[in-house]
Order: sequence, then C-alpha cells, then structure tokens
Amino acid sequence: MDPATIAGIGLAFAAIFVSMIMEGGNPASIMLIPAMILVFGGTLGAAMAGGMLKDFLGLIGSFQRVLLAKATASDDLVESIVKLAEKARREGLLALEDAMKDVDNAFLKKGLQLAIDGTDSDELRDILEAEVDAKKKADKAAAKIFEGMGGYAPTIGIIGTVLGLVHVLENLSEPSSLGHLIAGAFVATLWGVLSANVLWLPMASKLKRLSEIECGQMELVIAGIINIQAGANPRLVAQKLRSLLPPAPEKKEAA
Repeated sequence: MDPATIAGIGLAFAAIFVSMIMEGGNPASIMLIPAMILVFGGTLGAAMAGGMLKDFLGLIGSFQRVLLAKATASDDLVESIVKLAEKARREGLLALEDAMKDVDNAFLKKGLQLAIDGTDSDELRDILEAEVDAKKKADKAAAKIFEGMGGYAPTIGIIGTVLGLVHVLENLSEPSSLGHLIAGAFVATLWGVLSANVLWLPMASKLKRLSEIECGQMELVIAGIINIQAGANPRLVAQKLRSLLPPAPEKKEAA
C-alpha cells in the first residue's frame, strides 16, 4: 500500500486543527452534523446527478483503490518479463505454460496465454491494446467523478451558508444568539472548500497518477510479450523494456 494519500490527508487535517488550536479555537466547533450532512450528502447527490449510475456505483471501489492501491514497481515487472524471455529462448514458448503459475500480474498472464495459444502477434497486440484503452476510459470516468465532487462541494457549502444566514435573519430578535448562529452558518462553506481541496481533488489526482503507472506497465507487458513471441534475445528485451521506463533520479556524487 502506498501511504502517500492517507498521510497527506492526515497531515492536511492536522495542520488545520493545530492552527485552530494555536489561534485559540476549538476543532469541535466545526463538527456541526447538519452542515456536514448537507455538504457531503449534497456533493454525493450532485455527483450522482452529473454522471452515469454505473460509474457512481464504483465510487466505493475507487475510494479503496486511492487509499489502498499498491503499484508494482516497473523494474520488478521488467525483471519478470526478462526471466520469461530467457525461459522461452531456452525451452520454447510452450514452456511458459508452467511458468505462468508463478506470474501474479493478471494482464501479463493473459498476454502469455494468448501467445502460447498461437495468437498472431498483430492480433495479440490489438487485443491487449484494446484492454489498455478500456482501462484508461474507466479510470478517466472514475477520476472525473472526484473532480466533479471537488467542483460541487464549495458551491454546496455556500448553499449551506445561505440557509444558515436565513436562519440568522429569523432570529434577529435574539441578539445574544446571533454570534453562534452566524459562526455556524459559515461552517458549511468551510467544509465545502475543505473537502474539495483536501479530499476530492487530491483523490482525483491520485487516480490519474495510478492510471498512468498501471497503463504504462500494461504497455511494458505488451512490448515484452511481443518480443518473447518473436524469440528476441533476452538481453535485447531487457534493453527495450528499460528504455520505456522513466529515467531514474541522478544520485549526487559525494564531495
């Protein structure tokens, strides 16, 4: 699991609450259930109205993916493909049928099975690339829901503030309660802006980044399988695949 998202959200909330306490405020003062119900419930409703039901039903899965996803290191994937290329070079393509049992990557396993079954290289590429395109579209739709929520939340918060101010105007005859009511009215705007910028928009960015990494690895797999099927030299396969990886950060030489 990559802890960046959970740690980042925790750090953001910690910074907000610590700053409140340092300024003499009380974090409990913004924990107003009606305002939170309005902002979070209204945001979810607006997101549902702005998309397809099948996309919205996948929201729980998207949450889990953002918070718990574990991306396989591309270097490890390249090593696995090169080992398969070495085995295929020594023992033939059919020998990979037994090696598939140790393959954890479902996409790699599917591509190997197509290659072992004798699928033409052009058809194999078309099938696997179509799956990559389908994944990109699904990930884009999931990220778009979070982006939409990031856009709706501040506006829903403003609606909550307007409703709160209406309630304030209804109680002008009780000046002693106006301060509390006005403060409560602005809590909805706070939660709208906070949820958009600490939760929904960062989650959309994380989904996009995960999609880039996973689709990039799928493209690595396609290139690897095509080369294995063609009987390419494992060293050449390794060089080709590593050329597709982003350059590693340069290490500074010790003075």
